[in-house]
Amino acid sequence: MPVAKAVRADLERASWIRRMFEEGRRLREADPSLPVYDFSLGNPDLEPPEALLRALRELVADTAKGTHAYMPNVGYRETREAIARKVSREHAFPVAFSDVVMTVGAAGGLNVLLHAILDSGDEVVVVRPWFAEYRFYINKHGGRMVEAGTGPGFALDVDAIRRALGPRTKALILNSPNNPTGRIYPRSDVEALSAVLLAHGEATGTSPLLIVDEPYRDLAYEGAVVPPVMDAYPETVVCSSFSKSLSVPGERIGYLAVSSRCADKSLLMDALAMGMRTLGFVNAPALMQRAVARVADEKADIASYARRRALLLEAVRSAGLAFAPPEGAFYLFCEVPPRGPKGRAADAARAAASGAATGGAAAAESPDVAFAMFLKDYRILLVPGSGFGMPGWARLSYAVDEALIRGVAPELKAALGKWRE
Repeated sequence: MPVAKAVRADLERASWIRRMFEEGRRLREADPSLPVYDFSLGNPDLEPPEALLRALRELVADTAKGTHAYMPNVGYRETREAIARKVSREHAFPVAFSDVVMTVGAAGGLNVLLHAILDSGDEVVVVRPWFAEYRFYINKHGGRMVEAGTGPGFALDVDAIRRALGPRTKALILNSPNNPTGRIYPRSDVEALSAVLLAHGEATGTSPLLIVDEPYRDLAYEGAVVPPVMDAYPETVVCSSFSKSLSVPGERIGYLAVSSRCADKSLLMDALAMGMRTLGFVNAPALMQRAVARVADEKADIASYARRRALLLEAVRSAGLAFAPPEGAFYLFCEVPPRGPKGRAADAARAAASGAATGGAAAAESPDVAFAMFLKDYRILLVPGSGFGMPGWARLSYAVDEALIRGVAPELKAALGKWRE
């Protein structure tokens, strides 16, 4: 059975996150007696709060007729009301339940939204580095991803965003706290961005939709605050989930909240409802909708992430790696150090041998990919920054056991010593 050309192309560009995760699985199977220091996958590993577990137990015991039946594609009213209250508080702007759509996680929400707004060739601006799956989502719905660079420390660069906007710009995705950097964009950046988008709308007659992708909103450290966005810009849609805040990524429960100031809001809401149905989501899981309606304001205890963050920061500092200090999420984005002369010579010899074997010149390996493959030999797994549009950097997730972080510190230091030789 032939596979579609577009899908084949996606497979060739498959996420580095999953590739490295699979490498970890292979290493564990090859020799289960040795540790694998796997920092590749951002998989929340905290236990959900007791309030959620209690709500689930009570709901599972409910034998009322229709408990597990279909509901409106956009979700239960009581759940949407709870989400509307939550988003209204977080974004300092009143949101009605009728402007909320319950989705199958934030990923499902992004796909439903992009399906609703994109015509073939429309552009979606993303801030680099960007979440690895954005390109697939945008392409899947006929769009084209346009990258905007960032400033020092991955600060939002509104001038770069201004330059990235064009006549076909349909939306901009703002991911804060950012995956992979953990950067939180401050309120001043939000206001500057709003001014740029408003000016673009006035000049072109069409204001881009600002998609606020914030599944990590509740994961912020050392007093950092994720500011409101919806009150700053009228054409805003918030996309989020409970995967991180309640630590239930496998339950796939998220939402979209549309600003009442969005142009053609009623039409957009109808399009989102149709997208839920025609993309095959149908509706978000009934049991989880009922559960989060009861505990929408509960949060998993992130003190463990804070401890692990501190441990990993110390480990990479000790190894001499430069990094962007993460303010939120559970990732650390590190700059790949220069390769030493021995390593460069070995790389050149390997490339020459590969070119001779194939009858041509071997393609140069991105430094972050080479770094990831080098560390794999030390059973240390991270994700090359190329997967996030940022060659020369690498991402580590600290949603891992503390013992793993403590164990990797000396191994990483030793490996980096060899890398620099």
